[in-house]
Amino acid sequence: MTDLTAIAPLLDEQAIELPSWAFGNSGTRFKVFAQPGVPRDPYEKISDAAQVHRHTGLAPTVALHIPWDKVDDYTDLARHAEENGVALGTINSNTFQDDVYKLGSLTHSDPAIRQKAIDHHFECIDIMHATGSRDLKIWLADGTNYPGQDDIRGRQDRLADSLAKIYERLGDEQRLVLEYKFFEPAFYHTDVPDWGTAYAQVAALGERAVVCLDTGHHAPGTNIEFIVMQLLRLGRLGSFDFNSRFYADDDLIVGAADPFQLFRIIFEVVRGGGYGRDSDVAFMLDQCHNIEDKIPGQIRSVLNVQEMTARALLVDREALAAAQAAGDVLAANGILMDAFYTDVRPGLAAYREAKGLAGDPMAAYAASGYAQSIIDGRQGGAQAGWGA
Repeated sequence: MTDLTAIAPLLDEQAIELPSWAFGNSGTRFKVFAQPGVPRDPYEKISDAAQVHRHTGLAPTVALHIPWDKVDDYTDLARHAEENGVALGTINSNTFQDDVYKLGSLTHSDPAIRQKAIDHHFECIDIMHATGSRDLKIWLADGTNYPGQDDIRGRQDRLADSLAKIYERLGDEQRLVLEYKFFEPAFYHTDVPDWGTAYAQVAALGERAVVCLDTGHHAPGTNIEFIVMQLLRLGRLGSFDFNSRFYADDDLIVGAADPFQLFRIIFEVVRGGGYGRDSDVAFMLDQCHNIEDKIPGQIRSVLNVQEMTARALLVDREALAAAQAAGDVLAANGILMDAFYTDVRPGLAAYREAKGLAGDPMAAYAASGYAQSIIDGRQGGAQAGWGA
């Protein structure tokens, strides 16, 4: 068993935010699959998210999506989270479900529709004040389907103007986090399709505007760790949304498609100073479990991130730097691969047990009876899902 004692203090610094929407019903573009025991409101979503933190110690905060998670009293919702051992985190805006946004939201040519989208973000900022949230995350479905449909440069100008108005409304300790996605739902062009566009937009706003990198939002073959390096180098990597993909934005459990890629990404985060309590980079899951059970799916995801983080922390960086400086290609690659192939699972089990957690959180959750209790207790009412 690999001894993880030396990196245990660094493992203690890991925190991965959970998305409230991961606990509702979701599916493909063709079918949303209902599961028994699914939450019916934001309170029950948070109760489920708290189970992940209870069994892993890795997920102390829960992100909200507005209007899916609207409640009458956010102070009461925050109190409910605290009673369950977690806190409320990032506030995610939604400008992709109203009919008026068919041709765009913050980029729309109609000033009235743009203002509606801006006002929604103002509402999100008010919620941030009530919940104590630091980050306002913005992902836009804005784009066009056909060449000539709209002025693509004009849309960038309108986006810049809209973001500036939102940024101006933020509190002094709050951040605007702009997420990019290279396609979907727009087919010809997307208004924020890549890290360069996102960087250009946030750099014009101010130091509290940063970029969110979703690990599923890239074309096949993209070197994501290179993007991580650049955004860290530029001081604009604000957050991660972890998921996994084979073909497109597949919303799979993080690391499911390419564990080595996840390792490479986290190693670059660690090497670039983006990991730990002294870093402002936020880590969050953004995946919807379409066929697997919600809570164990999230448990598996945070454990995958923890496992690859442990491997990344085991890289002998001094030896790696020496091999790189000497131009020893094979030695440098071998040092990295030795860390990746290290089986840290027994060591992580011992690490958890030393912290009073179950060595196997998946088994502990399965034995807890919580899954059956919510199936029995959540009878009636409308299950949460897309749009709720």
